[in-house]
Amino acid sequence: MKTWVIGFTISLLASGLSLAAVPELHLKKTITIAAPADKVWEASKNFNGLNTWHPALASDELVSGTNNTPGAVRVLTLKGGGTIKEKLLSFDETGHRYRYAIVESVLPVSHYSSSFVVTAVGNGKTLVTWSGRFKRKNEGDNPADNESDKAATDAITGVYTSGLDNLKKIVEAK
Repeated sequence: MKTWVIGFTISLLASGLSLAAVPELHLKKTITIAAPADKVWEASKNFNGLNTWHPALASDELVSGTNNTPGAVRVLTLKGGGTIKEKLLSFDETGHRYRYAIVESVLPVSHYSSSFVVTAVGNGKTLVTWSGRFKRKNEGDNPADNESDKAATDAITGVYTSGLDNLKKIVEAK
């Protein structure tokens, strides 16, 4: 009986260690835009309007709920093909921030949640911070290179960087 308990405990610990081996990844990108925060927020706040400033998107369609209301769900269609389904978790008009999570995606990530924050920094300048937490989609012990922690981080880095760079370009041109 004791041998069975010890064996069971070891197998539980081993399975727990395997799951713990897939780390939660964190990423934060910021950009300073030469425009007032209200102008930047107005250009970027609509949950169903990411395609108006993110260059990788062909469309952004609200499929459930009401825009900028927690619980709303959007489907993003990528220009190169594929879709990403996301759910709005919180929206703070006054604080110029929102949070959302990926529900389904072609990206190599899982357990993804993100925040987007627009902050006035003075002298007509605004800091935009886009940050996220996620795991790689393939939680196996030996993922392929295109399914690794690096691939997941690189994919989200690309999303944030291209989006923020284009937002800056659009807002500063107006």
